Amino acid sequence: MSVGFATLLYKEVLRFWKVSFQTVAAPVLTALLYLMIFSHVLESQVRVHGVVYTAFLIPGLVMMSALQNAFANSSSSLIQSKVTGSVVFVLLPPISYVEFYLAYVVAAVLRGLMVGIGVLLVTSWFAVPTFVAPGWILAFIVLGGGIMGTLGMVAGIWADKFDQLAAFQNFLVMPLTMLSGVFYSIHSLPAFWQQVSHFNPVFYMIDGFRYGFFGVSDVDPQTSLAVVGATFLIVSAATLILLRSGYKLRS
Repeated sequence: MSVGFATLLYKEVLRFWKVSFQTVAAPVLTALLYLMIFSHVLESQVRVHGVVYTAFLIPGLVMMSALQNAFANSSSSLIQSKVTGSVVFVLLPPISYVEFYLAYVVAAVLRGLMVGIGVLLVTSWFAVPTFVAPGWILAFIVLGGGIMGTLGMVAGIWADKFDQLAAFQNFLVMPLTMLSGVFYSIHSLPAFWQQVSHFNPVFYMIDGFRYGFFGVSDVDPQTSLAVVGATFLIVSAATLILLRSGYKLRS
């Protein structure tokens, strides 16, 4: 990769790291509050796959926080650059659209990983996590972060103002993540909603990620990995086409 890619990646990482109290610590606190509230209410009433509810909830919160913050990183960076007009300073240097894409997505994945690790560390006070298959954990959080970071780029490219970006997040990203099995097993849902859940790619990210902790899941992890991998390839290809055309960036 070129010096331009390394510089842009450094800029994107530095951008969120300089305000890490807001971009990393705040999401960790939010996840901790979710855990305290839900585990207090449901701990004695719910067991999923033989796992106590608090332990079941932790991987879901880790993954949800990582995904939402990966999306937030790339989307907020692009929309801020467009609104302030500083995007021109990123587009003028001889950086290929592939390097442009990789710099934003890698930075988004790194932020997601940092938030996820932070959530895991603070929530382990409530239930010591097990790591049955660490390779699955890493694969799903990296691919999931890549997907959401890519969707963040799409949102940032498409949106012309912050209100449009907020609509994209509130009406697409939030429902996908909140209704993906973070707080429940889909087997607890009526048959119709179980089927609907299988059309949500985030469900496979959460379910496969949770498998890495407990060795149990609602769907075979290989199926989940195939769905997540295919989703990543599709959204990446679509985003690269947008970048190559210069849609709403160069025109």
